[in-house]
Amino acid sequence: PDVTKTPCLQKVLTATNMLKERIGDEAPIIGVVMSPFSLPVMQMGFGKYIQLMYEQADLFNQLMKINQEFCVNWANAQLNAGATAICYFDPVSSTTITTRKLYLKTGFRVAYETISKINGPTATHMASGRSLPILEDIAKTGTGIVGVSALESLKNIKNICKDKITVCGNLNGIEMRRWDTAYAEKMVKSAIKDAASGGGFILSDNHGEIPWEVSDEVLMAISDAVHKWGTYPITKDID
Repeated sequence: PDVTKTPCLQKVLTATNMLKERIGDEAPIIGVVMSPFSLPVMQMGFGKYIQLMYEQADLFNQLMKINQEFCVNWANAQLNAGATAICYFDPVSSTTITTRKLYLKTGFRVAYETISKINGPTATHMASGRSLPILEDIAKTGTGIVGVSALESLKNIKNICKDKITVCGNLNGIEMRRWDTAYAEKMVKSAIKDAASGGGFILSDNHGEIPWEVSDEVLMAISDAVHKWGTYPITKDID
């Protein structure tokens, strides 16, 4: 769609601009795009897309060009409206779905080309998918942050990403539904212990959204724990 002529997209840009006018630089405003490589799941369904990817390279490449043009235009429109950075959602690139060999031929190439045309910082998010085998590759796409899964060791992830790319994660939003405030603090402390040393870590959920059913008390407990335990220098006796 044409970003300038699509009402629902214009509403997002208007809201982004209003937020920017209200808060200025007091807090970051994060815009969102679905990666050209992951978008076809919505456009044509998983089965047909996987078949296209493996069997019709010419059509796949043409679809990527079309999706890249929209993705770049949409990302830059959000930045122009006041967004601080763009979250580049790319779950199909996750090794939960795609092998590293295929990723390097497809999702990696698409991300590298697309991110280079976005006029601001980006954060690549796997939407709770696994990424350990491709973390160093993701860092080479030009993105500044990677959103990682609760299914993988945060400590191992940080060891790979240190001094290359910032880690964002990896609290489990589904499990969070049954947390109490004490357990929420425990999970925050565990994440900080595993990944915060040396910087390059943003505590977040692992999917990009938290279920409505998670209580306000638990969310506030997470925030309080971050303020208590996440101040640098990180306390060594955080156990």
